[in-house]
Amino acid sequence: FLEQAVIRPRHIEVQIIADATGNVVHLYERDCSLQRRHQKVIEIAPAPNLDPAIRAAMCRDAVAFAKSIGYVNAGTVEFLLDTEGERAGKHVFIEMNPRIQVEHTVTEEVTDIDLVGTQLRIAAGETLDEIGIFQDQVRTNGFAIQTRITTEDPANGFQPDTGRIVAYRSPGGAGVRLDGATGLAGGRVTGHFDSMLVKLTCRGRDFPTAVSRARRALAEFRIRGGANNIPFLRAVLEDPEFLAGDFSTRFIEERPDLVAVTQSQERSTKLMEFLGHVSINRPNGDPPPMIRTAAKLPTIDTKTPIPDGALQHLRAVGPARFAADLRAQKALAGNVSTANLAGP
Repeated sequence: FLEQAVIRPRHIEVQIIADATGNVVHLYERDCSLQRRHQKVIEIAPAPNLDPAIRAAMCRDAVAFAKSIGYVNAGTVEFLLDTEGERAGKHVFIEMNPRIQVEHTVTEEVTDIDLVGTQLRIAAGETLDEIGIFQDQVRTNGFAIQTRITTEDPANGFQPDTGRIVAYRSPGGAGVRLDGATGLAGGRVTGHFDSMLVKLTCRGRDFPTAVSRARRALAEFRIRGGANNIPFLRAVLEDPEFLAGDFSTRFIEERPDLVAVTQSQERSTKLMEFLGHVSINRPNGDPPPMIRTAAKLPTIDTKTPIPDGALQHLRAVGPARFAADLRAQKALAGNVSTANLAGP
Protein backbone atom coordinates (compact mmCIF):
# COMPACT_ATOMS: atom_id res chain seq x y z
CA PHE A 1 0.00 0.00 0.00
CA LEU A 2 1.17 3.51 -0.80
CA GLU A 3 -0.07 6.28 1.48
CA GLN A 4 0.00 10.02 1.00
CA ALA A 5 -1.18 12.58 3.57
CA VAL A 6 -3.68 14.95 1.95
CA ILE A 7 -4.53 18.09 3.91
CA ARG A 8 -8.15 19.33 3.71
CA PRO A 9 -8.74 17.48 0.43
CA ARG A 10 -11.29 17.99 -2.28
CA HIS A 11 -12.66 14.85 -3.88
CA ILE A 12 -12.53 15.33 -7.65
CA GLU A 13 -13.44 12.60 -10.13
CA VAL A 14 -13.06 12.59 -13.90
CA GLN A 15 -15.63 10.90 -16.12
CA ILE A 16 -14.04 8.97 -18.96
CA ILE A 17 -15.53 6.96 -21.81
CA ALA A 18 -13.52 4.53 -23.96
CA ASP A 19 -14.24 2.24 -26.89
CA ALA A 20 -12.72 -1.11 -27.81
CA THR A 21 -10.28 0.45 -30.31
CA GLY A 22 -8.32 2.20 -27.53
CA ASN A 23 -9.87 5.64 -28.05
CA VAL A 24 -10.45 7.35 -24.68
CA VAL A 25 -12.01 10.75 -24.00
CA HIS A 26 -12.84 12.57 -20.78
CA LEU A 27 -16.09 14.40 -20.05
CA TYR A 28 -14.45 16.70 -17.51
CA GLU A 29 -14.79 16.42 -13.75
CA ARG A 30 -17.24 16.33 -10.88
CA ASP A 31 -16.69 17.68 -7.38
CA CYS A 32 -17.84 15.09 -4.83
CA SER A 33 -16.33 16.69 -1.74
CA LEU A 34 -19.65 17.03 0.10
CA GLN A 35 -19.56 13.72 1.95
CA ARG A 36 -20.68 12.11 5.17
CA ARG A 37 -18.64 9.13 6.40
CA HIS A 38 -17.00 8.96 2.98
CA GLN A 39 -20.41 8.66 1.29
CA LYS A 40 -21.23 11.31 -1.30
CA VAL A 41 -24.14 13.61 -0.50
CA ILE A 42 -24.00 16.40 -3.10
CA GLU A 43 -22.17 16.36 -6.44
CA ILE A 44 -21.34 19.27 -8.72
CA ALA A 45 -20.16 19.45 -12.31
CA PRO A 46 -17.84 21.01 -13.17
CA ALA A 47 -15.94 21.58 -9.91
CA PRO A 48 -16.35 25.23 -8.82
CA ASN A 49 -13.27 27.34 -8.19
CA LEU A 50 -10.94 24.78 -9.75
CA ASP A 51 -7.79 26.11 -11.37
CA PRO A 52 -7.90 25.40 -15.14
CA ALA A 53 -4.35 24.04 -15.03
CA ILE A 54 -5.30 21.56 -12.27
CA ARG A 55 -8.41 20.55 -14.22
CA ALA A 56 -6.35 19.90 -17.34
CA ALA A 57 -3.79 17.84 -15.39
CA MET A 58 -6.47 15.69 -13.77
CA CYS A 59 -8.27 15.05 -17.05
CA ARG A 60 -4.97 14.22 -18.75
CA ASP A 61 -3.99 11.77 -16.00
CA ALA A 62 -7.43 10.12 -16.04
CA VAL A 63 -7.24 9.48 -19.79
CA ALA A 64 -3.67 8.18 -19.50
CA PHE A 65 -4.66 5.82 -16.70
CA ALA A 66 -7.62 4.42 -18.64
CA LYS A 67 -5.46 3.87 -21.72
CA SER A 68 -2.71 2.16 -19.69
CA ILE A 69 -5.10 -0.56 -18.49
CA GLY A 70 -6.98 -0.93 -21.78
CA TYR A 71 -10.23 0.19 -20.22
CA VAL A 72 -13.44 -0.04 -22.28
CA ASN A 73 -16.72 1.82 -21.72
CA ALA A 74 -17.75 4.35 -19.04
CA GLY A 75 -15.69 4.74 -15.88
CA THR A 76 -14.61 7.28 -13.31
CA VAL A 77 -11.05 8.03 -12.23
CA GLU A 78 -11.05 9.59 -8.75
CA PHE A 79 -8.50 11.93 -7.16
CA LEU A 80 -7.93 13.79 -3.92
CA LEU A 81 -6.75 17.36 -4.33
CA ASP A 82 -4.62 19.05 -1.65
CA THR A 83 -5.90 22.52 -0.75
CA GLU A 84 -3.50 23.45 2.08
CA GLY A 85 0.17 23.10 2.94
CA GLU A 86 3.19 22.65 0.70
CA ARG A 87 1.30 20.29 -1.64
CA ALA A 88 -1.63 22.62 -2.21
CA GLY A 89 -2.84 22.15 -5.78
CA LYS A 90 -1.38 18.63 -6.11
CA HIS A 91 -3.69 15.69 -6.80
CA VAL A 92 -3.40 12.04 -5.78
CA PHE A 93 -5.06 9.06 -7.46
CA ILE A 94 -7.27 7.03 -5.09
CA GLU A 95 -9.36 4.63 -7.17
CA MET A 96 -11.28 3.96 -10.36
CA ASN A 97 -14.96 3.07 -10.49
CA PRO A 98 -15.40 0.80 -13.55
CA ARG A 99 -19.11 1.52 -13.92
CA ILE A 100 -21.73 4.20 -14.27
CA GLN A 101 -22.13 6.17 -11.05
CA VAL A 102 -25.10 7.64 -9.23
CA GLU A 103 -23.84 11.16 -9.91
CA HIS A 104 -23.44 10.69 -13.67
CA THR A 105 -26.51 12.91 -14.19
CA VAL A 106 -24.59 16.14 -13.51
CA THR A 107 -22.08 15.27 -16.25
CA GLU A 108 -24.92 14.53 -18.66
CA GLU A 109 -26.53 17.89 -17.90
CA VAL A 110 -23.41 20.00 -18.54
CA THR A 111 -22.02 18.04 -21.52
CA ASP A 112 -25.32 17.00 -23.14
CA ILE A 113 -23.94 13.47 -23.64
CA ASP A 114 -26.14 10.50 -22.74
CA LEU A 115 -23.75 8.33 -20.73
CA VAL A 116 -26.09 5.37 -20.32
CA GLY A 117 -26.98 5.33 -24.01
CA THR A 118 -23.30 5.66 -24.93
CA GLN A 119 -22.46 2.69 -22.70
CA LEU A 120 -24.96 0.49 -24.51
CA ARG A 121 -23.73 1.53 -27.93
CA ILE A 122 -20.09 0.85 -27.04
CA ALA A 123 -21.08 -2.54 -25.58
CA ALA A 124 -22.80 -3.24 -28.90
CA GLY A 125 -19.50 -2.62 -30.73
CA GLU A 126 -19.69 1.03 -31.82
CA THR A 127 -16.69 3.34 -31.59
CA LEU A 128 -16.61 6.86 -30.19
CA ASP A 129 -16.13 8.19 -33.73
CA GLU A 130 -19.27 6.39 -34.87
CA ILE A 131 -21.20 7.71 -31.89
CA GLY A 132 -19.93 11.22 -32.59
CA ILE A 133 -17.94 11.90 -29.41
CA PHE A 134 -14.63 13.68 -30.07
CA GLN A 135 -12.39 15.15 -27.36
CA ASP A 136 -11.97 18.51 -29.06
CA GLN A 137 -15.76 18.89 -29.27
CA VAL A 138 -16.61 18.04 -25.65
CA ARG A 139 -17.65 21.18 -23.76
CA THR A 140 -19.29 22.01 -20.44
CA ASN A 141 -22.19 24.42 -20.34
CA GLY A 142 -22.94 26.00 -16.98
CA PHE A 143 -23.15 24.02 -13.73
CA ALA A 144 -25.25 21.14 -12.44
CA ILE A 145 -25.87 20.00 -8.84
CA GLN A 146 -27.24 16.65 -7.72
CA THR A 147 -28.81 16.05 -4.32
CA ARG A 148 -30.01 12.63 -3.20
CA ILE A 149 -33.41 12.58 -1.47
CA THR A 150 -33.44 9.73 1.05
CA THR A 151 -35.53 8.57 4.00
CA GLU A 152 -32.61 9.11 6.37
CA ASP A 153 -33.13 11.14 9.53
CA PRO A 154 -30.19 13.59 9.93
CA ALA A 155 -31.08 14.34 13.56
CA ASN A 156 -30.91 10.63 14.40
CA GLY A 157 -27.47 9.85 13.01
CA PHE A 158 -28.91 9.53 9.49
CA GLN A 159 -30.78 6.41 10.56
CA PRO A 160 -32.92 5.20 7.61
CA ASP A 161 -36.63 5.53 8.31
CA THR A 162 -39.33 3.13 7.11
CA GLY A 163 -43.08 3.24 6.62
CA ARG A 164 -45.74 4.22 4.10
CA ILE A 165 -45.48 7.45 2.10
CA VAL A 166 -48.74 9.29 2.79
CA ALA A 167 -48.22 12.17 0.36
CA TYR A 168 -45.63 12.83 -2.34
CA ARG A 169 -45.21 15.94 -4.48
CA SER A 170 -42.10 16.63 -6.56
CA PRO A 171 -40.83 19.88 -8.10
CA GLY A 172 -40.47 20.69 -11.77
CA GLY A 173 -39.64 23.40 -14.26
CA ALA A 174 -36.74 24.35 -16.49
CA GLY A 175 -33.40 22.97 -15.39
CA VAL A 176 -34.90 20.46 -12.92
CA ARG A 177 -34.30 16.75 -13.52
CA LEU A 178 -35.72 13.94 -11.41
CA ASP A 179 -34.45 10.38 -11.52
CA GLY A 180 -37.10 8.61 -9.48
CA ALA A 181 -36.75 5.45 -7.46
CA THR A 182 -39.45 4.54 -4.92
CA GLY A 183 -40.96 7.98 -4.39
CA LEU A 184 -44.75 7.81 -4.80
CA ALA A 185 -47.83 8.27 -2.64
CA GLY A 186 -48.89 5.00 -1.09
CA GLY A 187 -45.49 3.41 -1.57
CA ARG A 188 -43.88 1.58 1.31
CA VAL A 189 -40.26 2.16 2.31
CA THR A 190 -38.75 -0.96 3.86
CA GLY A 191 -35.44 -1.62 5.52
CA HIS A 192 -34.41 -4.16 2.89
CA PHE A 193 -33.38 -1.73 0.12
CA ASP A 194 -31.53 1.54 -0.39
CA SER A 195 -33.16 4.50 1.34
CA MET A 196 -32.93 6.79 -1.72
CA LEU A 197 -36.29 7.98 -3.05
CA VAL A 198 -35.22 10.21 -5.93
CA LYS A 199 -32.19 12.03 -7.34
CA LEU A 200 -32.67 15.77 -7.91
CA THR A 201 -30.37 17.34 -10.51
CA CYS A 202 -30.57 21.09 -11.16
CA ARG A 203 -28.57 23.04 -13.70
CA GLY A 204 -27.92 26.71 -14.35
CA ARG A 205 -25.77 28.93 -16.54
CA ASP A 206 -23.52 29.57 -13.52
CA PHE A 207 -22.94 28.07 -10.08
CA PRO A 208 -25.18 30.53 -8.12
CA THR A 209 -28.06 29.90 -10.54
CA ALA A 210 -27.74 26.13 -10.18
CA VAL A 211 -27.67 26.44 -6.37
CA SER A 212 -30.68 28.76 -6.35
CA ARG A 213 -32.65 26.37 -8.55
CA ALA A 214 -31.74 23.40 -6.35
CA ARG A 215 -32.83 25.28 -3.22
CA ARG A 216 -36.15 26.17 -4.83
CA ALA A 217 -36.73 22.58 -5.99
CA LEU A 218 -35.97 21.16 -2.54
CA ALA A 219 -38.41 23.62 -0.98
CA GLU A 220 -41.14 22.42 -3.36
CA PHE A 221 -40.82 18.78 -2.33
CA ARG A 222 -43.62 17.48 -0.12
CA ILE A 223 -42.92 14.02 1.26
CA ARG A 224 -45.10 12.91 4.16
CA GLY A 225 -45.12 9.68 6.07
CA GLY A 226 -41.61 9.49 7.50
CA ALA A 227 -38.34 11.30 8.03
CA ASN A 228 -36.22 12.50 5.10
CA ASN A 229 -32.99 14.44 4.56
CA ILE A 230 -34.44 17.44 2.71
CA PRO A 231 -34.03 19.88 5.66
CA PHE A 232 -30.37 18.85 5.90
CA LEU A 233 -29.78 19.34 2.16
CA ARG A 234 -31.39 22.77 2.28
CA ALA A 235 -29.15 23.74 5.19
CA VAL A 236 -26.05 22.72 3.21
CA LEU A 237 -27.11 24.70 0.14
CA GLU A 238 -27.69 27.79 2.30
CA ASP A 239 -24.25 27.70 3.93
CA PRO A 240 -22.20 30.80 2.95
CA GLU A 241 -18.99 28.83 2.40
CA PHE A 242 -20.79 26.35 0.17
CA LEU A 243 -22.22 29.22 -1.87
CA ALA A 244 -18.66 30.52 -2.24
CA GLY A 245 -17.51 27.14 -3.53
CA ASP A 246 -15.12 26.71 -0.61
CA PHE A 247 -15.50 23.17 0.70
CA SER A 248 -13.60 19.97 1.34
CA THR A 249 -14.40 16.40 2.38
CA ARG A 250 -14.61 17.64 5.99
CA PHE A 251 -17.27 20.26 5.22
CA ILE A 252 -20.19 18.42 6.88
CA GLU A 253 -18.05 17.03 9.71
CA GLU A 254 -16.93 20.55 10.63
CA ARG A 255 -20.53 21.82 10.77
CA PRO A 256 -22.58 19.74 13.23
CA ASP A 257 -25.31 22.38 13.09
CA LEU A 258 -26.21 21.17 9.60
CA VAL A 259 -27.61 17.94 11.00
CA ALA A 260 -29.39 19.66 13.90
CA VAL A 261 -32.41 20.38 11.72
CA THR A 262 -36.02 19.69 12.57
CA GLN A 263 -38.34 17.57 10.50
CA SER A 264 -41.61 18.99 9.21
CA GLN A 265 -44.49 18.62 11.67
CA GLU A 266 -46.74 17.63 8.75
CA ARG A 267 -49.48 19.96 10.04
CA SER A 268 -51.28 20.14 6.71
CA THR A 269 -51.35 16.35 6.35
CA LYS A 270 -52.67 15.91 9.88
CA LEU A 271 -55.33 18.59 9.28
CA MET A 272 -56.47 16.92 6.04
CA GLU A 273 -56.65 13.53 7.75
CA PHE A 274 -58.78 15.04 10.53
CA LEU A 275 -61.14 16.78 8.11
CA GLY A 276 -61.46 13.64 6.00
CA HIS A 277 -62.20 11.56 9.07
CA VAL A 278 -64.84 13.99 10.30
CA SER A 279 -66.54 14.58 6.95
CA ILE A 280 -66.48 11.00 5.65
CA ASN A 281 -66.43 8.72 8.65
CA ARG A 282 -68.42 10.87 11.09
CA PRO A 283 -70.45 13.47 9.19
CA ASN A 284 -73.08 13.65 12.00
CA GLY A 285 -70.79 13.45 14.96
CA ASP A 286 -69.90 10.40 16.99
CA PRO A 287 -72.01 7.35 16.15
CA PRO A 288 -74.42 6.05 18.82
CA PRO A 289 -73.24 3.22 21.04
CA MET A 290 -73.43 -0.16 19.36
CA ILE A 291 -76.50 -2.21 20.45
CA ARG A 292 -76.43 -5.98 20.12
CA THR A 293 -79.21 -7.32 17.92
CA ALA A 294 -80.16 -9.93 20.48
CA ALA A 295 -80.96 -7.20 22.97
CA LYS A 296 -83.81 -5.94 20.74
CA LEU A 297 -85.71 -9.29 20.88
CA PRO A 298 -88.51 -9.80 23.41
CA THR A 299 -87.79 -11.84 26.48
CA ILE A 300 -89.05 -15.44 26.23
CA ASP A 301 -90.12 -17.51 29.19
CA THR A 302 -88.48 -20.81 28.39
CA LYS A 303 -90.50 -22.62 31.14
CA THR A 304 -93.92 -21.90 29.56
CA PRO A 305 -94.97 -24.25 26.71
CA ILE A 306 -94.86 -22.66 23.28
CA PRO A 307 -98.44 -22.17 21.98
CA ASP A 308 -99.55 -23.91 18.79
CA GLY A 309 -99.13 -21.95 15.61
CA ALA A 310 -100.08 -22.21 11.92
CA LEU A 311 -97.94 -25.30 11.38
CA GLN A 312 -99.73 -27.27 14.04
CA HIS A 313 -103.11 -26.10 12.66
CA LEU A 314 -102.11 -27.21 9.15
CA ARG A 315 -101.18 -30.65 10.39
CA ALA A 316 -104.44 -30.91 12.37
CA VAL A 317 -106.97 -29.90 9.68
CA GLY A 318 -105.16 -30.62 6.45
CA PRO A 319 -104.35 -28.35 3.51
CA ALA A 320 -107.91 -27.80 2.20
CA ARG A 321 -109.36 -26.70 5.52
CA PHE A 322 -106.21 -24.67 6.33
CA ALA A 323 -106.59 -22.72 3.05
CA ALA A 324 -110.28 -22.12 3.64
CA ASP A 325 -109.57 -20.77 7.11
CA LEU A 326 -106.93 -18.37 5.72
CA ARG A 327 -109.43 -17.03 3.17
CA ALA A 328 -112.10 -16.60 5.78
CA GLN A 329 -110.01 -14.67 8.33
CA LYS A 330 -109.89 -10.86 8.28
CA ALA A 331 -106.45 -10.38 9.90
CA LEU A 332 -103.15 -10.54 8.04
CA ALA A 333 -101.99 -14.13 7.86
CA GLY A 334 -98.75 -15.09 9.57
CA ASN A 335 -97.20 -17.51 11.98
CA VAL A 336 -99.95 -16.87 14.50
CA SER A 337 -101.53 -19.11 17.05
CA THR A 338 -104.51 -21.27 16.19
CA ALA A 339 -106.69 -18.94 18.22
CA ASN A 340 -106.62 -16.47 15.35
CA LEU A 341 -107.98 -19.00 12.90
CA ALA A 342 -111.52 -20.29 12.52
CA GLY A 343 -112.17 -23.42 14.46
CA PRO A 344 -112.81 -26.77 12.80
